[in-house]
Amino acid sequence: MEYRSYYAIYCAIFVSLGGFVFGFDASVVSGIIGPVTIEFGLTPIQAGFVVAAPTLSSAIGTLMIGPLSDAFGRKKILMFIAVLYLISAVSSALSTSYYMLLAARALGGFAFTSLVIAPMYIAEIAPAKRRGKLVSVNQLNIVIGLSAAYFANYYILGLSSSGADWVSAWGVDQHAWRYMLGFEIVPALIYLVALFAIPDSPRWLIQKGREQEARAVIAKLVPADQVDSEMSLITQSSATVTESLWARIGGIFGPKMRLALIVGIIVAVVQQITGINAIFFYAPTIFEQSGIGTDAAFAQAVLVGLINVVFTLVAIALIDRWGRRPLLLVGLSGIAISMALCTYGFSQATYELKSESVVQMQQMETADANFDASQLNSLVGVVYQSDVEFKTAVSEAIGIEAARKYESELIKSSAQMNALLILVGILGFVASFAMSLGPVMWALFSEIFPNQLRGVAISFVGMINSMVSFMVQLLFPLELSVLGAALTFFSYFVFAVIGLILVAWLLPETKGKSLEELETMFGTKASTGSPA
Repeated sequence: MEYRSYYAIYCAIFVSLGGFVFGFDASVVSGIIGPVTIEFGLTPIQAGFVVAAPTLSSAIGTLMIGPLSDAFGRKKILMFIAVLYLISAVSSALSTSYYMLLAARALGGFAFTSLVIAPMYIAEIAPAKRRGKLVSVNQLNIVIGLSAAYFANYYILGLSSSGADWVSAWGVDQHAWRYMLGFEIVPALIYLVALFAIPDSPRWLIQKGREQEARAVIAKLVPADQVDSEMSLITQSSATVTESLWARIGGIFGPKMRLALIVGIIVAVVQQITGINAIFFYAPTIFEQSGIGTDAAFAQAVLVGLINVVFTLVAIALIDRWGRRPLLLVGLSGIAISMALCTYGFSQATYELKSESVVQMQQMETADANFDASQLNSLVGVVYQSDVEFKTAVSEAIGIEAARKYESELIKSSAQMNALLILVGILGFVASFAMSLGPVMWALFSEIFPNQLRGVAISFVGMINSMVSFMVQLLFPLELSVLGAALTFFSYFVFAVIGLILVAWLLPETKGKSLEELETMFGTKASTGSPA
């Protein structure tokens, strides 16, 4: 086979299309929470489960996906994942109950394990000097998918209220959320077809004793005079891969893995506990809390997606130039500052319902026989010092169901706060995450674990990442209703500061080193007890 300098890029782009599908699947839910909550009469914890169910099943799947990819190959597992995305998209859009939607979303969560396998595959085919950039292409596709979902949601929301005859005939006006979920079928199908064009990972092929096939792939990735040395290096590193699964599981807790495992767990936890998926998956809900209304909230969610894409490109440009450690330190500092801004903005807010707002709400009564706006008159002129206090008063006045249905309108007409400050804080957070924790975490995971333990080790830290993400997503609606926005964002600020301290203390730099060099470096540092 003839060496082609672009071949690794070509493979990385095709594999990372799964990142696009994941990003779309993950953030499309931000547009359906309101209408699904109303249609199925969900409680805050049930709404949280609709968002978080894929992450929970992903955590379970992540434990299995590494060993499965070791057994069957990265390519076959990626193709299976693409099929799961397709089935989940179809069944989610056709859901007729809360439990059916929950099951469909959970099925799609097993496909989220592409976040583990795609970076692993890309790292195993990428040259060392380009590995950071190529692994980060997966993250770029994730954020493009996130943005595409925000755009799709905003567009479908606009269509649903356009009054066009075809919109009514196709049921877009009544079932906009189903179209939001169903749109995922298109990228999932493209992803499945694209995967037929990539080879198996040469490192996996060598582990399976298929050296001729591995040589053919490597010949496309490196110049002819480097093929033998690359084969020899990989073969030597993979010498212990014939160990049993249980031996490899035990191996990740061995003394030579100590530093790599500690770093992996810390980065996995910090990436999620600082609140990124609360922002991505509840973006319109968060912006509604600042009193700008539903349409403007969806528009600002689009802005979140654009900022995410721009700063992911910044990360790709810098990850192999600055290195992983500087990007993480700068990003975590930005996250802490941004969460402090959001905390301050929400803590200074007050809420006062005006009489003219009640009049407007009374005009809605004809469309909602279960809503009596006159019950809000007792709240007029009362100044509430927090969102929790205001929402509690509204629920007591008109009932929980009506309060949830009209929450956005009531907050929009009552909130007095610096919405621009909160917008700056959210966008600053997204920018800081996109240039640091987003792409850097997966690049690190694909680098710091040795070849023979990589699948099992990434599954383990990926499971931890998924479980933390699940808890953040599940609890966010409950935190908003119980703690309020200010305390919720303050907790993210505290976790960002803790993460910054731990990363500064423990993380060594990995840029520019081969996977085999990193294996030696981390093993040496762990065995000598020197963490950084």
